Amino acid sequence: MSQLFTPYSIGPLQLENRIVIAPMCTYSAEDGHATDWHRIHLGQLAFSGAGLLIIEATAIEPEGRISPADLGLWSDSTAAALGDVLKSVRKYSAMPIAIQLAHAGRKAGSAPPWLPAQRGDWQTVAPSAQAFNDIDAAPAALDSAGLQRVLQGFVSAAQRAHRIGIDAIEIHAAHGYLLHQFLSPLSNLRTDEYGGSPENRMRFPLAVFDAVRESVPTSMPVGIRISATDWVAGGWDIEQSVVLAQALAKRDCAFIHVSSGGLSPLQAITPTPNYQVPLAARIRSESGLPTIAVGMVTEAEQAEAIIANGHADMVGVARVMLYNPHWPWHAAAKLGAQISAPPQYWRSHPVGMHPLFKPSAITA
Repeated sequence: MSQLFTPYSIGPLQLENRIVIAPMCTYSAEDGHATDWHRIHLGQLAFSGAGLLIIEATAIEPEGRISPADLGLWSDSTAAALGDVLKSVRKYSAMPIAIQLAHAGRKAGSAPPWLPAQRGDWQTVAPSAQAFNDIDAAPAALDSAGLQRVLQGFVSAAQRAHRIGIDAIEIHAAHGYLLHQFLSPLSNLRTDEYGGSPENRMRFPLAVFDAVRESVPTSMPVGIRISATDWVAGGWDIEQSVVLAQALAKRDCAFIHVSSGGLSPLQAITPTPNYQVPLAARIRSESGLPTIAVGMVTEAEQAEAIIANGHADMVGVARVMLYNPHWPWHAAAKLGAQISAPPQYWRSHPVGMHPLFKPSAITA
């Protein structure tokens, strides 16, 4: 039996299999509001048969957007727009849907990849007044009031996510964005209780996690995504990530999604298939947290081995899902498993092959 296609649960949320569609920015919102693009994009991913779909990085305040075209969840109107998209998707798909709540910190206001002139024009914020690179303007260091505003922004966005029917929350503390900036000594030069020692640098990200966890019902899993290493000497690394994961394990953290990098342009990464999986395996082993592994996972057999060998509990796939939105179907066919799909698609399966599709919870 395929281990990739066995059920799994994150807290009370039941997943049909171990495939997670990782969050991917699509830079297609209008003033933070979801559009018909998101209806089509999320709709096709929700037909893929994956166990969980995580909506792209969604800003908790306008100044926290990675780009001016990012999704937001900072107001009732942004919540209503995303809720309307979810209503359409849920009419035909029972796939659990999570959302990644984010603040980009000093990396906010970047231009979408295909629109280089459309940068944000707002003042960025960060733990310290240190720019990401030589081109960006320096951010403003967050004071006490700013820290409280950001924390409350995460809480309010989480509550909106719950109200519109999102199934789970992933707090974004990876890829060089604000919470990762607090964790790394390369970007956090503070001398107060939020800087200096690893314990101090973890203080604000853990406070955000605690506040979000307390703000939504226990039936709603809350997890986190981290970069397990900066890939820069003297930066955030796997040893500190293990300590953070152990602290999160004591806080009813439902899962940890293990990526890496993004904090510094000096990072030295040579991406190869499974290059981040050892990071996930170590964190899983030393913290006991349910773990999602990612990193150039493109083949069914590759994902199967990650689960079968105990390196992670779930496997995140991202770009391969854009290239092939039915990747889980093909993975199931290769591994001799079955997968849910809308009945409108059942006739697509080649005659004579093993039974691939099983009835979805929603059929019309």
